[in-house]
Amino acid sequence: MSFFLLLAEALILALTLSIDSFAVAFSYGSSRIRIPLRSALVLNGICCAILGTSLFFGTLLKPFLPSAAGAVICFAILFLIGLAKLLDNITKTLIRHHSNLTKRIQFSLFNFGFILDIYANPETADADSSKSISLAESCSLAVALSLDGMAVGLGAALVNIHIPILLLSSFVLNGVAILSGVWLGEHLAGKMRFDLSWLSGAILIVLAVEMLV
Repeated sequence: MSFFLLLAEALILALTLSIDSFAVAFSYGSSRIRIPLRSALVLNGICCAILGTSLFFGTLLKPFLPSAAGAVICFAILFLIGLAKLLDNITKTLIRHHSNLTKRIQFSLFNFGFILDIYANPETADADSSKSISLAESCSLAVALSLDGMAVGLGAALVNIHIPILLLSSFVLNGVAILSGVWLGEHLAGKMRFDLSWLSGAILIVLAVEMLV
């Protein structure tokens, strides 16, 4: 595989992972919820750190797998996440049209409690109703946004992805996505609404097929 193709795949993957950050940031901006610069930096840093960690573990696992198996696993991860995001888009659309559908899922894992709330309105993520995302809230948001990146990074490391370019471009593009999303949301509040989970899901499915062939 040529260097330019590896570069393109890394950039597209990084761009895909930043789409959710842009959509969430846009929703916050349109709801007049600020993401201060330090919270944005923490959010972006945690997302990239989790991505880097998953890439690291993927590189450790890669030597123990046949190259064909690595490609199949990467395809399965990207395809399933892409499919899940498409289904997620359908779920959110149904919730928006039926405001009484608010679902809370609570479970514990390794003595840590996690509460996953599916809401139609983004302002519910501002737990203290301060109209500003605090450092603690940015950490929680980063973990939620990184779940896809964690799995994608693990799968990408099993194939010939350009890891340094992926990490660098992810840090830059995700940071730009957060800041530009908030800014656009503030200036276009009420004029449009972005729900791009379907787009990132579709791109992941395309990438999954491309990496398999």
